[in-house]
Amino acid sequence: MWIDTHCHLDAPEFDADRDAVVAAARAAGVGLLVLPAVAAAHFETVRALAHAHGAAYALGIHPLYVDRAGACDLDRLHQALQDWRDDPRLVAVGEIGLDHFVPAPDPALQQRWYLAQLRLARDAGLPVLLHVRRSADALLAGLRRIEVRGGLAHAFNGSRQQAERLVERGFALGFGGAMTFERALQLRRLASGLPAHALVLETDAPDIPPQWLYRRASERTQGGLAQGRNQPAELPRIGAQLGALRGWSAAQTAAITARNACHALPRLAALCAP
Repeated sequence: MWIDTHCHLDAPEFDADRDAVVAAARAAGVGLLVLPAVAAAHFETVRALAHAHGAAYALGIHPLYVDRAGACDLDRLHQALQDWRDDPRLVAVGEIGLDHFVPAPDPALQQRWYLAQLRLARDAGLPVLLHVRRSADALLAGLRRIEVRGGLAHAFNGSRQQAERLVERGFALGFGGAMTFERALQLRRLASGLPAHALVLETDAPDIPPQWLYRRASERTQGGLAQGRNQPAELPRIGAQLGALRGWSAAQTAAITARNACHALPRLAALCAP
C-alpha cells in the first residue's frame, strides 16, 4: 500500500471533483492520505475530510499563514488538540515550520509561532509535520530547544548533514514531485544515498507537480481544471522514480516508505491495519 504523507485535499483546486480525486488515488493503490491543516479556520474541514475518506489529519498553522493568525488561533489549536486527542485519525501537529525563501511573514514572527506549536505538540505527545524551505538549521535549533516525538520533514531539500540531523531526531524526510525533475541533482542524491528508513513519499497535492505534470504559468492560465494540478493518484509514479534511484521494485518502495511513515507517525499503523 502507498501512503501519501502530505496532501492538501481541502484545497479549493479539488472543490469540483474531490470524491473523484480520492477514488482515483484508491484505484492507483494509494491506501492512506495524511491531510495537514495550514490555518485554524481549516481544522474542522481537514478533520471532516479525514473521517469521510478514511484518511489521517494533522492540525497546525503554516508559517506563511502566521501573519493572518492571532493569539486566539493558538488557543484554538490547543483546544482542538485537547478535544480530539483520542481521535485515532489525528496523527500529528502540522503543517508548521519556517519558510526563509519568501520575505514575508517576518522570520521572527514565524519563529514565535513555530516554537509555540512545538510546545503544543510536545505537550500533546504528537509528532510534527515540518515545513522546511531554506530553514533547516533554524528548525533544528528549535527542535533542540523543544523536543518532540519526531515526525516528517515535508518536501525536504536541504543538505546531507541537515538531513542526517533530522533523522537522528526521529524524523523521516518527504520526497515528492520535485525529485522527479532530472535537474534536481542534489535532491536525487539525497533520495538515493540516505538510509532507507529515512524516506517517505508525498505529493503535496495540488502543489509541487511531478515533471510530467509541470506547466509554465502561461500554460496554467489557459484553462482546464487539471492543468498542472498534482493529485494523490500520482504517488505510485513518483514512487517509481524513488525506486529507480534505489534499485527497489514498486512493491518494495511502497512497503518501505509506508513502514517509515508509520514509524514516524505511529498512529498511522492502526489506520493501515487490514
